[in-house]
Amino acid sequence: MAIGTTEVDLIAHAVARALSASMAQELSEYVQIPVGVSARHVHLSPEHIEVLFGKGYQLTPIRELSQPGEFAAKETVTLVGPRGVLQGVRVLGPPRSKTQVEISKTDGYILGIDPPVRVSGDHRDTPGCIIVGPHGAVKIESGVICAMRHIHISPELATNLGLHDGDFVRVKAAGDRKVIFDKVIVRVSPRAVFEMHIDTDEANAAGLRNGDRVLLMVERKVN
Repeated sequence: MAIGTTEVDLIAHAVARALSASMAQELSEYVQIPVGVSARHVHLSPEHIEVLFGKGYQLTPIRELSQPGEFAAKETVTLVGPRGVLQGVRVLGPPRSKTQVEISKTDGYILGIDPPVRVSGDHRDTPGCIIVGPHGAVKIESGVICAMRHIHISPELATNLGLHDGDFVRVKAAGDRKVIFDKVIVRVSPRAVFEMHIDTDEANAAGLRNGDRVLLMVERKVN
């Protein structure tokens, strides 16, 4: 059956519109962001600080961390799992309402624990361990996690980049071991210092160290 000129024009117009919608490109803007590598560490509740270090004990700050108000304490603890132990694990402050242990997957193999990847504070279906200090020990039933890789960002900068708290972005690491980190969660906070946090396993895989720069891939749809 022959198709008339008008019908051909209508079909061509419809196809052009469909292609225009489906072929909208993603424009990636690259924004440099410093890296912070998080080694294994522990956040303790006030109750557990007293059990581990003594009644009325206060953590001793020795170094400020990149995020305002957070610090590395002089105090360290030992983690005990079904298979092994990790000694000299740094305590970070200030105290938190609930104790949390952040380790890498490699650390988990040593301890005999399989920590799930979680956003800090999400202890659903997480394993526990024994924490030993100079004054005593506590057994936590949950709270051992691999921290989900994340970006700290202020509300102002997040708005400028079109990002929201809880968004997932991609980050590109250059160098000899080029890696693209997918599913990096955005954490917006009024006092946040712009930085990406990864654990030691992730840093080693990409050949990254504290202070190295990576590229935040901010993707926007363009027609």
